[in-house]
Amino acid sequence: MDRQTSWEPAPDSGIAIKWLEANGLTFEVAEAGQGDKLALCLHGFPELHFSWRHQMPLLAEMGYCVWAPNMRGYGETTRPPNKKDYRLDNLTADVAALIDASGAKEVTLIAHDWGAIVAWQFAIQKLRPLTRLVVMNVPHPLCARRELKTWKQLKKSWYIFFFQLPKLPEIRLGQNEAAAIGRLFRETSVNRERFTREESEPYRKAAAKPGALTAMFNYYRALLQTPDARQIGDGKVHVPTLVIWGEQDVAIDIACLDGTGDYVDDLTVRRYPHASHWVQQDIPDEVNAALKDWLPPA
Repeated sequence: MDRQTSWEPAPDSGIAIKWLEANGLTFEVAEAGQGDKLALCLHGFPELHFSWRHQMPLLAEMGYCVWAPNMRGYGETTRPPNKKDYRLDNLTADVAALIDASGAKEVTLIAHDWGAIVAWQFAIQKLRPLTRLVVMNVPHPLCARRELKTWKQLKKSWYIFFFQLPKLPEIRLGQNEAAAIGRLFRETSVNRERFTREESEPYRKAAAKPGALTAMFNYYRALLQTPDARQIGDGKVHVPTLVIWGEQDVAIDIACLDGTGDYVDDLTVRRYPHASHWVQQDIPDEVNAALKDWLPPA
């Protein structure tokens, strides 16, 4: 039976959509390239695998097998119904199951926003061996914890507390077929020509699906309401790590980067003053250049 997809890649993109069973869920996965070295790309809120459309062809050209799954609850991936289903331990278990399903000999984890929250947790807990870690516009969790005690960051994080409310966030962001989701990218980006209505449409359409917004908000609800799922001990990361950061981030202050090197043995930071939170879509050519410079060919 043919399945509906949340994104139809262009025929000449080298990207295809496949369906994969892992951790008891069915994942909608964008795939490019081949080989036994996996580049696993994790998207954020309120995104999809579509957010990696600019990076996937490059990574495939470098010799990687590239998988960009729609994370649980997003797009046409299985949408578990309960808030506790979106705990960090369940999200990291998804990543482990996807890696196991790939059969890859080496794994590079590349992640943005909520995907990066999961990636930091995954790397710290060493749930599966990683060769390299790339994180975009999300701080190390202990740096985030420190900055959330400041008024400057707390003001920027207002939406996290709004999302804790029952039903109201779904009503507000779901109005007019989730039109606010499409506007969000245009209104908070630097290079708005990268976020035309057409480019933002997959996100809006996916968010307008029944139950989609609740699943997306449940990431935030579970994060704050089940703190036992985010225990990380000393927070040490022992794999080479690249942090890519668009400095014009309306949600996360640049001070969150301070002290990252205290927790990461081998850290490289690339900062872009002319990019927003949506860095890999806002300045795709520069992000791709950073990836090509830092990642070894597969």
